[in-house]
Amino acid sequence: MKKKNLIIYTIIFISIISFISYIKYSKESPKKIEAEIKEAEDNIYSSNIITEVSFESKDPKGNTYKISALEGEIDFSDNKIIFLKRIDASIELDNLTKIIIKSNFGKYNTENFNTIFSENVIINYLDNKISAEYVDFSIEGNLMTISKNVVYSNLKSTLKADVVEINIITKDVKIYMHEELKKVKIKSKN
Repeated sequence: MKKKNLIIYTIIFISIISFISYIKYSKESPKKIEAEIKEAEDNIYSSNIITEVSFESKDPKGNTYKISALEGEIDFSDNKIIFLKRIDASIELDNLTKIIIKSNFGKYNTENFNTIFSENVIINYLDNKISAEYVDFSIEGNLMTISKNVVYSNLKSTLKADVVEINIITKDVKIYMHEELKKVKIKSKN
């Protein structure tokens, strides 16, 4: 009889614990599920990726600027900014001179057409080639500032500097180092 009572008490005890657990977790479950849904909603990334994007503009002087990229993504905080990947750009000057720019990444401003190129930037202009990690191209300022590991080469020489600034209209070029004690390195190919 004692065994029978023990079994009955055990069954009742397990039933009560099961019932309490069921009530406790069934009440918390909706809250927990709501919290998980809210967390998932917070983590959802609204994508605005554009594939095979291209832009073209022309300034009052007749220069044409073309940029194409494998992918573009509009900045949520500033919809005038588009982040680009795998960029091919060309600048066709009114005198029929063409500058070709390629880079891994970029940032394009649709309002003023200014563009930043970054990572593995290659610029080809006539018989000149410039490689760097960063280029800031301002159409408004007619200025291309090339920096970070700049290597300029042509048929006659190779030059290494911290910064190369090129005025697109006047073709004036400034080449310099950030530190006064360091010097621009020029090596002749002859």
